[in-house]
Amino acid sequence: MPFFAAVAYNGGAYATLRRRSDRHSFALRFLDYSTMGLYDRDYERERYYDDRPGFHLGGPISMTTRLVIIMCVVYVVQLLTEPRQPAFAGDDGWFTNTLRLYPDVFLRPWLVFELLTYGFLHDVDDFKHIIFNMLGLWFFGRMVEERYGSRAFLTFFLVAVVVAGLIWVFGELVANRGFASFPAMLGASGGISAVLILFAMNFPHQTVLFMFVIPMPMWVLAVLLVLWDAYGALHRSGNVAFTAHLGGAAFGFLYYRRRWQLERWLPSGDLLKRMRPGPKLRVHDPDQSDTDESRVDDILKKIQEHGQDSLTRGERRILERASREYQKRRR
Repeated sequence: MPFFAAVAYNGGAYATLRRRSDRHSFALRFLDYSTMGLYDRDYERERYYDDRPGFHLGGPISMTTRLVIIMCVVYVVQLLTEPRQPAFAGDDGWFTNTLRLYPDVFLRPWLVFELLTYGFLHDVDDFKHIIFNMLGLWFFGRMVEERYGSRAFLTFFLVAVVVAGLIWVFGELVANRGFASFPAMLGASGGISAVLILFAMNFPHQTVLFMFVIPMPMWVLAVLLVLWDAYGALHRSGNVAFTAHLGGAAFGFLYYRRRWQLERWLPSGDLLKRMRPGPKLRVHDPDQSDTDESRVDDILKKIQEHGQDSLTRGERRILERASREYQKRRR
């Protein structure tokens, strides 16, 4: 799905630190940061790195960037495996032919992986297909990932691809009224439609540039794209999977309205750690605890007065350790 839009991205704002009436509660509120440690959040680790002055290489890579890289690598493999002389109409090579989605996939349950793999493929005969999809994922995915975190964003995107694929399969079966014609589908547009709608629900008044020229609020762009997809699905115009776009958009809308947290269904490293046998007793030293809280308070005051960049490496380690300890107490 072509996303002719560029987002005017200014970055999210840091949480404001206010004067406290009680130093203990202030420290806990800061370390809580929505029941999760400040430095344990993916976007906080990346924000600290990105805010460093000057040019630098390496550092954390966002999940959005990883997805873009993976899809570009997959596209290169598609190009390398494309046959010079197609054996039949629509032959794009063994790699693409194997991983794209066919509407009769339900008749071949051993090929159910197609519901996911098609979302990482793109049209080898149309370079604009991957360019505009990657631009859409890059512009909108980064801020959505910052809002929800890398793990939740990846889970959301992959499930959106599957849901969009299922909606397209159902639509093709209804439209064809049987097995008369079965075109194949590929492309990340269904998942990106979900990302776009989730972005619009979270940032409805964010200014975007339609066609890279016309400024408009994000919610207006989202409505226009949904209406365009609805028109295309009804008239079945062009070689575009409009129903997949609508399926992804509907999933993004429901994900926001229902406040789904799909990543909770996935196994995590914390779960494996909890399964390991731990110490029977825990020794608590109140004097040491008071000392640690006092040091944390001093560091938080320094952040409030001079900013986060003024912290030394040792002070950052103290904050990280205090953050982890506070999370343990909240469990």
